[in-house]
Amino acid sequence: MAAKRPHILFIMADQMAAPMLPMYNPQSVVQMPHLSQLAAGGVVFESAYCPSPLCAPSRFSLVSGQLPSQIGAYDNAADFAADIPTYAHYLRNLGYRTALSGKMHFCGPDQLHGYEERMTSDIYPADYGWAVNWDALEVRPSWYHNMSSVLQAGSCVRTNQLDHDEETVFKARQYLYDHVRNTPEQPFCLTVSLTHPHDPYTIPAEFYDLYRDEDIPLPAHPIAQEDQDAHSKRLLKVIDLWDKPLSEEAIRRARRAYFGSCSYVDSKIGELRKTLKDCGLEDDTIVVFSGDHGDMLGERGLWYKMHWFEMAARVPLIVHAPARFKAARVAGSVSTIDLLPTFVEMAGSEVDPLLPLDGRSLMPHLQGQGGHDEVIGEYMAEGSKTPLVMIRRGPWKFIYSHGDICLLFNLQSDPDERSNLAGDAAHQATLQAFMEEAAQRWNLPALHQQVLNSQRRRRLVYSALTQGKLKSWDHQPFVDGSQQYMRNHMDLDDLERRARFPRP
Repeated sequence: MAAKRPHILFIMADQMAAPMLPMYNPQSVVQMPHLSQLAAGGVVFESAYCPSPLCAPSRFSLVSGQLPSQIGAYDNAADFAADIPTYAHYLRNLGYRTALSGKMHFCGPDQLHGYEERMTSDIYPADYGWAVNWDALEVRPSWYHNMSSVLQAGSCVRTNQLDHDEETVFKARQYLYDHVRNTPEQPFCLTVSLTHPHDPYTIPAEFYDLYRDEDIPLPAHPIAQEDQDAHSKRLLKVIDLWDKPLSEEAIRRARRAYFGSCSYVDSKIGELRKTLKDCGLEDDTIVVFSGDHGDMLGERGLWYKMHWFEMAARVPLIVHAPARFKAARVAGSVSTIDLLPTFVEMAGSEVDPLLPLDGRSLMPHLQGQGGHDEVIGEYMAEGSKTPLVMIRRGPWKFIYSHGDICLLFNLQSDPDERSNLAGDAAHQATLQAFMEEAAQRWNLPALHQQVLNSQRRRRLVYSALTQGKLKSWDHQPFVDGSQQYMRNHMDLDDLERRARFPRP
């Protein structure tokens, strides 16, 4: 008899910087008891990265296991083609119920991408309105981040993001209750994707007041604007921070709200885990927690993401299934792009060898057998003027943009990325090896042109689609009220019996 396939609960946070969290930083003041408990009994990946430090490109790569350049995931308004296989497609073919509650930032007409059910709409638009424009590099996009998130930081009663995340977790918990009552024998893969702790930096007092201003550390290594690399300088202009210094009070208040938002996410992890336990699903469910990218939070004088520095690019990655995987910490560098083949292997199958795939299964790591130690990354969105690529391997991180910047860090001896070794004579052999690898791995001029062509197409199409009658691509969750609760075509006693868990 074949072994029962495990359930998979994949919880995502948005813009959660791993270096700030207590399971990665012993000096952290961030209070996350539920995630800390998950980490204590799980496999913690100490050096996990996003494939691109921006929401949509990172998520498209995560669900597909392919690098952004391979699937056209150039920016937050890139079209995610319906014929690109995702882990939801793979698991659905294996008999899983695949469901998504919350944010995934899919752009284009397909808003499901293999998920059988999508229980909420997205928090961000599905159209091409946020396309980047390399033809007008000096024009700051008015719709993008500015510093209001920092300047207006503090506590709140309610926000747009709270509305979204409360619905996301409510619908996810309802899904688990429905599963155990209606389809208990079928395996599920439920993705629950929260938008916190993404800015704006504001959270209810219940979480904001877990911290005091005096407990909030200021950025450890600020860098003067004139000393920044070329890409960082452009980012400062994109977020409207150039020549506009922030007060220590504003920085501390924003970081305090961010920490509170991390604690809010932690409370939702606790709610989901309690529901698993209440439904008797805890032992049969692999819980995976990760994120799409980090947040600079004022480190190096930068905010938000969009660069390959540790705060923006490193994400939490924890796998909890004590009956299957012994608690451990993995030092090798891995990527969320590795999750697709990992989920497929967790389900007892393998990926199609004839289809393109950049991710590599994490199962050897999870089973204590070692594994790969390499991350490849690409960024082609706000603040860039040509593709910005990254290679992370061993102690090294190499960041390169043709004709723009070249950075080389040894993270073993320089974890804060203070010393760019690209100009150091003692490290020219290492630099040259990375340069040669980049030239072999990417045709950067050709990729630059691909991105430009995509931007131009999408700008024209978006302009046309805003004229006349609007047809929205945004996901519209359907609820059939005639099948909810008690209706007269139902037998009352039978309904009450079936809706009760455990059944009497």
